[in-house]
Amino acid sequence: MSSPLQAIRGMNDVLPEEMALWRSFSGIVEACLERWGYRAIRMPLVEQTALFRRAIGEATDIVEKEMYSWRDELNSEELTLRPEGTASCVRAAIEHSLVYDGPKRLWYGGPMYRHERPQKGRYREFYQYGAEAFGYPGPDVDAELIVMCARLWPELGLSGLRLELNTIGSAEERARHRADLVAHLLAHEGKLDADAKRRLQTNPLRVLDSKNPLVQEVAAKAPPLMNYLGEASLAHFDGLKKLLAGAGIEYAVNPRLVRGLDYYNLTVFEWMTDALGAQGTVCGGGRYDGLFAQLGGKPTPGVGFAMGCERLVALMKANPDRNPAARPDAYVLHQGEGAAAYAFALADALRSAGHAVVLHAGGGSFKSQMKKADASGAWLALVVGEDELSAGEVSVKMLRKSAGQQRVARARAVEQFNAFLLKAKE
Repeated sequence: MSSPLQAIRGMNDVLPEEMALWRSFSGIVEACLERWGYRAIRMPLVEQTALFRRAIGEATDIVEKEMYSWRDELNSEELTLRPEGTASCVRAAIEHSLVYDGPKRLWYGGPMYRHERPQKGRYREFYQYGAEAFGYPGPDVDAELIVMCARLWPELGLSGLRLELNTIGSAEERARHRADLVAHLLAHEGKLDADAKRRLQTNPLRVLDSKNPLVQEVAAKAPPLMNYLGEASLAHFDGLKKLLAGAGIEYAVNPRLVRGLDYYNLTVFEWMTDALGAQGTVCGGGRYDGLFAQLGGKPTPGVGFAMGCERLVALMKANPDRNPAARPDAYVLHQGEGAAAYAFALADALRSAGHAVVLHAGGGSFKSQMKKADASGAWLALVVGEDELSAGEVSVKMLRKSAGQQRVARARAVEQFNAFLLKAKE
């Protein structure tokens, strides 16, 4: 007998018990995004590899070693499972001329893929919600996205999240800073780890974001990028901070926060938690004003964020009030000649009225059926036996509280169901 197959490492099944929480999470997030004026868009899972090389940057960890890429020999194309959503969303906006008639606010959700070492909160297939705003150059929309997150966290039942904020200026300002930063890092090369030395030659700004304590010690004494920023970049950052202060949003400016993607400029931010160990970032984003032109489109300002669904769901799971059970309204039991058809019609009528109903299948005694009804989590059990069948009635029993069994005429069962359900939930 062959061994049973298992899911690919880092790509996880979400079982029905947990899916109730996921669906609650998704409903809250999507309602929030729509309420703030963002419209849904869906992009393909697979894109041309060139899209991510051009957008994310050749020297990033994602492009260098984390993408799932292959050559489609049939069409002679280099293809990649998307590792993030912003590049795909910008590509779609360019391809379909979405901003020809003015700015757009968009959101998307779905799986992303990165080939990295799986650990808690960090998987090879992971889900994100993203929001992108195209065509808005000012700090007001940067603030809007950050405040949206701040208002979302309580809706999800989350607390203790903190905001870290920085500005990385323009490409020209970073280029002026780069020469002095590289000189500083080379002067302390002995304290740099292999990853920092590699980034020193490709993307030295990322060295500032190292988690290695020795490298952090060197980075702390590096020339601050803020000293190289011009009047426009500083004004943008000051405008953002004023808007956040006016909205009552607390934050900490972290000069070492640079994010891991090359397309960012000006604002970068992360929402952090201490409850998930090393994987503390639950949402991150920033401004990417040059990305449209970088991908062949007309220059268009852009800003957005992506939130890690697995990490946020893990935080929700720790809160019993936000961890709902997948609970049907009723479980319909039946036994005896003619009862199955009677129960089938009753369940169908209740579902048509908008109720979640499980109809027992597979036979068995009323005792065994009642055990399954109780295990289903349903609020009510509806019983159809020979007595009920001959009387044209249905027996109603509350499963989550002690109460006597009641009978109701079948003709009024659907009409009176809401009253029974409300009483069962009291």
